[in-house]
Amino acid sequence: MTAPTSPLPPPTATPQGLSDAAVGTGDLVFFVVAAAAPLTVMAGVAPLAIGMAGPAAPLGYLLSGLLLIVFAAGFTAMSRYVRNAGAFYAYIGRGLGRPTGAGSAYVALFSYNAIEVGLLAAFGWFTESGFEDLTAVHVPWWIWALAGLGAIGVLGYLKVTLSAKVLGAALVLEVLVLLVFEAGVLAHGGGPRGLDLGALSPAHLGESGVGGMFVLAIGAFVGFEATAIYAEEARRPERTVPRATYIAVAFLALFYTFTVWMIINAYGSDRAQAVADGKGGADMVFSATERFSGAWAADSMHVLIITSAFAATLAFHNGAARYFYALGREGLLPGRLGTVSVKTRAPAAAVVTQSALALTVIVVTVVSGADPYTVTFLWSSGSGILGVMLMQALAALAVYGFFRRDRRALPAWRVVVAPLLACAGLAVMIVLVCAHLDLLTGASAGVNAALIIPLPALFVIGAALALRMKTRDPVAYERLTTVDGEHV
Repeated sequence: MTAPTSPLPPPTATPQGLSDAAVGTGDLVFFVVAAAAPLTVMAGVAPLAIGMAGPAAPLGYLLSGLLLIVFAAGFTAMSRYVRNAGAFYAYIGRGLGRPTGAGSAYVALFSYNAIEVGLLAAFGWFTESGFEDLTAVHVPWWIWALAGLGAIGVLGYLKVTLSAKVLGAALVLEVLVLLVFEAGVLAHGGGPRGLDLGALSPAHLGESGVGGMFVLAIGAFVGFEATAIYAEEARRPERTVPRATYIAVAFLALFYTFTVWMIINAYGSDRAQAVADGKGGADMVFSATERFSGAWAADSMHVLIITSAFAATLAFHNGAARYFYALGREGLLPGRLGTVSVKTRAPAAAVVTQSALALTVIVVTVVSGADPYTVTFLWSSGSGILGVMLMQALAALAVYGFFRRDRRALPAWRVVVAPLLACAGLAVMIVLVCAHLDLLTGASAGVNAALIIPLPALFVIGAALALRMKTRDPVAYERLTTVDGEHV
């Protein structure tokens, strides 16, 4: 395949493809930040990070964000030349070869589905407890999960712009309630020791527990690469995709860092870690919100964590469906998955397939009696986050491979130095995640190994299928990593 020498021209709209020019920069930012679920991360996960690393936690989120901004430098440079709903698959295939791309496609598909079904179970779990607290009426979690799945399936089947509006509304509300908490802490001048800038000192990074904390910090950004998934549906993707990626990652990095710093200040840097490790750790953010901003804010936060989980599930559902669509379109999965609704231009068959898969996991969870949060959510999230990180590392290396012979007049720091640094940094993070996966899953070594094994296994299967296609159907093989049915 001959490498392109100029960016892709705008795609031609066809009735057989996804909606073109339907998504703008703001929509992409909503998809990405809603997938990250800031309220769920800050209220449900940040206390764990504080419990591990204490005052080092804010810098953990900041450094993780900086690493991903470095990754985004090369990722967005390549987005000008590769436009495909199977983002990681297409990038890796163009930079490291089609078999490697096909292997990564299966890993990415598994990872996005794992995260989505886990979030769906978490949504049901949060809603069960939240609804019972408000009404004293108990409705089993799986009924809420099924209701959420129905709503998400309908939104996924309709035009992508409707999902963007829903995600945008949910995101604004969850960010606002966290801002209310932060404003309350600032208005009171902080906690017992006031506003402690010492919590942001790099010296804390040398303390014990920091390695495990990075597992949680880097996981808080999973899903930011989804900007590229919607490139085929974006207006002027050569501009909107890079812009949305930088805005989303920068916002998350700064917002996470500041919010975690506020949580530490609410309790005092000398007490926050002990509180996070104790019985009050699970309610750490809610309790601080009630103390500094009032009971109404804490009650609102309990409700909005439900919408946060719903928004994140919807975002990952849309991403997983587009991977199904891309792989069906290019022959790596049944071709039916590569079709769209004539009316809404949504990947209808992919949405139905993804919904059926999520339904199966919910049914298995109910029948087996497994806990929806500690098993379905934490186990699937652990496996999914690791898979996405693997794809990020390969994508960074693919950027270097894509521009190795021809930088297209782009600076070396962006297409050589930044991708290689990002790949090395992500590789270190992956080692940390594998070594401390129990911090995410709470499971035994045997279970954690079982959660990791599908990733290399699926990669090998995908690569083998691509090589088989090369022998049996060279024309179909040449179509892999294409855009709008043409080589680019």
